[in-house]
Amino acid sequence: MARKKKPIDVEDLWKMERLGQPSLSPDGAQAVVAVSRYSMEDNKAASSLWLLSTLGGMPRALTHCGDKDGQPRFSPHGDRIGFVARREQEGKKDDEAQFYVIAPDGGEARRVGQVATGVETFKWCPDGERIVFISWVFPQLKGSKAQAQALKDFKERKETAYVTSEAYYRYWDHFVPMGRVAHLHVMDVASGKIRDLFEGTPYELVRGEPDAQSFDISPDGRRVVFAYDPAPEKRTDGRFALAEVDLRSGRIQTIVHDREWDVAAPKYSPDGTRIAFIASHQGRKHTMPGQLAVWDRGEGHEVISAEWDHEVHGPLLWEEDGLALLFCTEQKARRHLWRFELADKRAEIVVEGGWVTAFDKAAGTLVSVADAADHPSRLHAHLPGEAPRRLERFNDALLAGLDLGTHEETWIDGALGDKVQVWLFYPPGFDPKKKYPLLHVIHGGPHTAMGDNWHYRWNNPAFAAQGYVVAVVNYHGSSSFGYAFLDSITHRWGELELQDIEAATDMLLKKRYIDRKRVFATGGSYGGYMVAWMNGHVKPGRYQAYVCHAGCFDWTAMFADDAWSWHAKELGAWYWDDIAKVHSQSPHAFAGAMTTPTLVIHGALDYRVPDQQGLAYYNTLKARGVDARLVWFPDENHWVLKPRNSRLWYREFFDWLKQHDPGAR
Repeated sequence: MARKKKPIDVEDLWKMERLGQPSLSPDGAQAVVAVSRYSMEDNKAASSLWLLSTLGGMPRALTHCGDKDGQPRFSPHGDRIGFVARREQEGKKDDEAQFYVIAPDGGEARRVGQVATGVETFKWCPDGERIVFISWVFPQLKGSKAQAQALKDFKERKETAYVTSEAYYRYWDHFVPMGRVAHLHVMDVASGKIRDLFEGTPYELVRGEPDAQSFDISPDGRRVVFAYDPAPEKRTDGRFALAEVDLRSGRIQTIVHDREWDVAAPKYSPDGTRIAFIASHQGRKHTMPGQLAVWDRGEGHEVISAEWDHEVHGPLLWEEDGLALLFCTEQKARRHLWRFELADKRAEIVVEGGWVTAFDKAAGTLVSVADAADHPSRLHAHLPGEAPRRLERFNDALLAGLDLGTHEETWIDGALGDKVQVWLFYPPGFDPKKKYPLLHVIHGGPHTAMGDNWHYRWNNPAFAAQGYVVAVVNYHGSSSFGYAFLDSITHRWGELELQDIEAATDMLLKKRYIDRKRVFATGGSYGGYMVAWMNGHVKPGRYQAYVCHAGCFDWTAMFADDAWSWHAKELGAWYWDDIAKVHSQSPHAFAGAMTTPTLVIHGALDYRVPDQQGLAYYNTLKARGVDARLVWFPDENHWVLKPRNSRLWYREFFDWLKQHDPGAR
């Protein structure tokens, strides 16, 4: 007898195992991937490395001792797998993340060297004897001993203030390490000796979150290309250039620098004569998409995909023949893996989403990680002439017992007469002859999209499982529908987006299965901004309640955020130059019309939308006598990442909606 499936809930979401970026062995026969697991009881995550055969067979756990083993990469000869972790070995516990190696057939992992300032990420040099890695260092100091002593002194200081004269000093949920910058280093794997490639120079990597896309190593192992901001004062809207460093001489030469353009994600061609990268024409407008560009040694660079109305996402990966590149790009709220042929500038889908989140290719074998609206990430191998082969079944047993309901894609006539995409998620056992409450889930960004993908913090099947018909509108400003659609909201935030959401509500209220007295709207980040905007612009009573998570409320006070340099570009003016322009797009300026009950959620470590935004909104509603509730997390950022806090988040979310649902009483 078949087991009865149950609706999905938050407990199920945190039981799911999550896949990282895969790395293929040089012969393409094996893939290694980090798998993260979460414990509701311990309230934390752990990750380990798993080895999977692309030819078939069961996955095998490769590491067991580390709490957070991550970023695994096969060495060029396939005899070792490097990874980054904090572990205890030979009686010494890592204060900072270090570089480790392990044999693919198992055994004990070995720490390589000891980097006082830690290893952020790394890449193997082609000889397999060295790695290039990122570490945050004190730029005025020379030598590892001086770095170690400075870091020790910093940690032992009694003062707690963060002191800076920089414009770029914090990012999303963390402050840039005080007095430190991100440098590239070379490490000899046999001896553990390291050398700072930027020592004594003004060069540094991005101050946000420098990663493996920030640099690349030439196929002959002689050069490293990297992206850097040449401006004396670093800002979040800095326009980057590309430079090469000669590993033997240490000489650094800028190869791509045009202040009209921002560049990123450099990648050497197989023969080393060209470098592909992503270029965005920021001099034209800040919303310009990232496009594929190629620099040819001695010939300069060319933007290749300028006529293709898609935004190119890193990382970039050359095909072995050097004639095409692989990368991911969104299209109508799906994210595919594409191959872009350089000769005829033609793009074709190689792996169709869902939402492709990661990939790798070696010796003709391609692996991809992708999720979809009805399942979390899965890892597949794609071999020439064969159907995709699933390489793992980590979450299948859990999913087999869950009823995720159904979902569909539809289109409505939105603002400016444009077609606007709406995703609808139906509760398990949905019966169109019955009445259901309507729940809008408004995505953040605004220049992102929510669609055929799996989300742990805003999980649409979990929302629908509570008995709601869930509507997700990819309003004007959303990505993946062409540049004109994305840019249409610039300097007039709130206007077109609200028209789109209201059009979706109008359409759904005509459905016999929607109860017009039970309509709700929720959103996070820009979606939180939108529900605050709606509270001041939509006729009271149309929506029974709102949920505002990490939402922007006052664009003047928002200047405390980490991305203040973008404000005038998005809103059309600095607040001191045209306060009326800024206030015309700021929810707080319309507080006098706000009457709809609202749950306000915010994290104290949110630097993109500082928590005073949520507190000011909540206090405003209280001052006006509007029913409101506050959920404030002292230890969460823009997102809610701890299992116990997430469970509380979902409970408060659903309880608030039920409290204001006349059909639930």
